Amino acid sequence: MNIIIVGAGIAGLSTAWSLVKAGHRVTLIEQGPIPNPLAASGDHHRIIRRAYGKASGYGRAITEAYEAWDELWADLGDSHLDARGFMCISREPGDEAEEMRDGLGDGGYPFEELDAAETARRYPFLDAQAIRFAFTSPEGGALHCRRIASGLATWLRAAGAKLEENAKVIAVDAEAGAVLLEDGRRFEADHVIVTAGAWILKLFPHLGVDLKTYRTAVVYLDPPAEFAEAWAMAPVILDVGGKTDGYIIPPSGDGGLKFGSGLHKRPHDDADAQREPAEGEGETIRDLFAPPFLRLDEYRVRETVTCAYTFTEDQRFYAAEFGRCVAVSACSGHGYKFGAAVGRRVARFVDDRDFAALQSWLRADP
Repeated sequence: MNIIIVGAGIAGLSTAWSLVKAGHRVTLIEQGPIPNPLAASGDHHRIIRRAYGKASGYGRAITEAYEAWDELWADLGDSHLDARGFMCISREPGDEAEEMRDGLGDGGYPFEELDAAETARRYPFLDAQAIRFAFTSPEGGALHCRRIASGLATWLRAAGAKLEENAKVIAVDAEAGAVLLEDGRRFEADHVIVTAGAWILKLFPHLGVDLKTYRTAVVYLDPPAEFAEAWAMAPVILDVGGKTDGYIIPPSGDGGLKFGSGLHKRPHDDADAQREPAEGEGETIRDLFAPPFLRLDEYRVRETVTCAYTFTEDQRFYAAEFGRCVAVSACSGHGYKFGAAVGRRVARFVDDRDFAALQSWLRADP
């Protein structure tokens, strides 16, 4: 079949990869370059980890995600995963870090719990007085997003897929299986798959009932020199405890030390607007992490990068089918790690047309 994919973030690229392997003809259309630094999956690195708290289907789905990434590494001839493990820090009883620890325990997944003193000894950038405990797990690390996107684009071109970069889609005719580009070109196919991230509501405003766009940002920092070596060897930090809703990726691949927090987001109707960071925005994000980090005011802001995401109320993946079109979106900022697996599942749907099965998997139903 002839398939058009709108959006070349990780979901679009992985779907194209899986469809080409299944023998389909694929045209992948991206409004910017590939990789696109403005895309939700266009930053240097993102976290992969198993921890999702108790009774989470996404924790189980990580097994399939790792299998899909391994298949992708084999095809690309290189792995873009820094498997340095992950860590969570608990600061209050019942916080998210504690829930994630309990979820790992219930699932029988490996982790090591550390008391406050041992945590600070291993990771001297942490204040032992500010934490209850921490735990580490080997099942996690950093995925190098831009290297993955570049590798997939090269593979797709070599495999015969057609990639249209800097080509903005302004309308999708779901019944006809057609897309219209800003430059006047029109493409038609047997099916259209839209993986346009935060731009999806510009094509399908009616999906705004379920999807909301948010503008957020992350900050890249240079730590005090005394902590540089410890950060270089640290695992990714999935949660810093308390109510910070913060995560950290140490220097990895082409990316430096990155801090991000779910507290630093606000609703925004236009994914293209306010993409330049505000004055002092990087310092605002950094300061959300005190406590539990020592000498945080000495961390110098290197760069602040804005992001646009779609969120669902339950923070799960979202899919909608209408006419010859299927739209896949969301997972609300924590979906990159499933990217290769999402691509395989969407490609399977193209062949078996079992939308209920696709939707159930994307939602990680029991």
